[in-house]
Parts: sequence; structure tokens; C-alpha cells
Amino acid sequence: MIGIFDSGIGGLTVVKALMEHLSGYDIIYFGDTARTPYGTKSSETVKKYALENTEFLLSKGAKIIVIACNTASSVATESVVENFDIPIFEVITPAVELSINTSHKLCIGIIGTRATVKSGIYEKKIKEMNTQSRIYSKACPLLVPLVEEGWLKKPETKMIVKKYLHPLKVRQIDTLILGCTHYPLLKNIIQKKIGKKVNVIDSSIAVASNVKAFLEKHQEVDALLSKKGRCSFFVSDVTEQFKKTATSMLRRDIHLEHVKI
Repeated sequence: MIGIFDSGIGGLTVVKALMEHLSGYDIIYFGDTARTPYGTKSSETVKKYALENTEFLLSKGAKIIVIACNTASSVATESVVENFDIPIFEVITPAVELSINTSHKLCIGIIGTRATVKSGIYEKKIKEMNTQSRIYSKACPLLVPLVEEGWLKKPETKMIVKKYLHPLKVRQIDTLILGCTHYPLLKNIIQKKIGKKVNVIDSSIAVASNVKAFLEKHQEVDALLSKKGRCSFFVSDVTEQFKKTATSMLRRDIHLEHVKI
């Protein structure tokens, strides 16, 4: 199985992308809804959560892990790689590669949680690929709670998104990285507020493409993955909003299993 974890509901955007790119592959998802959001936690706490989440997914039969959380990807990927001898994917590198390859002016904006923005991981990776890039980051701490509450079309959400994006808009960026897997759920609002000429990079789609390419090149790993079209969903706290949003996003009935990590 392909194991995926996130701090809450945002990682379901990665599940959806993987369903589209790797139809029929078995998927197991863990949303750490009891401990969300990760973006306000210390690096050490996020590392601890990431290791616990990975251990849980492996115990359920996962053969590869996708860290579908930008905060965990930014501060905990190294720890997960050091502790587990399996293929590990994070959502930052694929988004960076896509932004560099598609940006015309190399004027790139990034929005994410406080922890992701504070880590400077996007700036570091972008500069490693292209030193000429101009990079502007903006922490958007209110967006994850709004998504978790299901406030995807509320006027308050539109107002907050507009305020967050204003500093990036005046910089005339031509590319915007959604540095949190919750944010694609607000993609329509974000695109409207930042402007139609700005290319919005969805990290969930980028990482799904990377996983597919990896499996095509590594048949020995692909052979370990079950392909019966089964999807299992585990959460550390069962909420009606999670189930409602998940059902709407994935367009299928979702059975949530509660686990304590």
C-alpha cells in the first residue's frame, strides 16, 4: 500500500491526486486531526509526530510513505528518512521543481504555515536549482483552521485570503506555490485573488507525478504494492466535518477509523 499522512484533512488532496495518477493502487491515509495544526508546533514536536505517523502506516502494511504535510516535509523529512529504510516522498521538492520549470520571470511566491515559512526550506531548494530566482514568502496561519472547519466559500475566508496575498501581488509574482496541502481546497479563491496570470502550483499534483515516475523506474518497489483499488482512512479524532469534506472531495463514501497514536 501507499501510505500517506497529514496533520488533518489537507492531505486528502494528495490522496485524490494519487487516485488519478495511480488508479487502482491501494492507499492508506492517516489524518492527525487530534493534533492539528502542525504549523504552530515546534520542530521537535512535528518530528515526533511524523515518526509516530510513519510507524503507524508501516504497521498497517504501507510500503512507501508520502509526507502529505508541508510543515512535516520541511522539518521532519530527514528524521523519517534516517529512521525508516523505505521510499519516502515529501511535497516540497516536486513543487519547487515544477515552479522553476514553469516560471517565466522566476519571480516566485510561497504561502504556507508559520513553521514552513520559518524553515526557509522553499527558498533554500529554489536557490539550489536557480540562483537567479526572486522569492517572496507569506505565512498564512488562519487558512488551515478555515479549511478544517469547512469554510471553503465563506466571505470571511475570501477576505482573509485577499489580505494574505496582497504583499505577494504587489511584488508581481508570476508563480505561486501552495506550500500547504490544505490550500488546494481554496485554490479557486486563491487564483481569483492573486490574478489569472499567476501560475498556481499545487504540490499534491506535483508529488503524485513524482511517485508515479518513481514506480515506473523501480519495478521492484512497484511489485510490492497491492493494486485492488482499496482505500483506508484513519484519523486521530473523528469529526463530521472531516467526513463531509472527504466524501465531497473524493466522491465516494468514506469510512473513518479512529486510532490513538
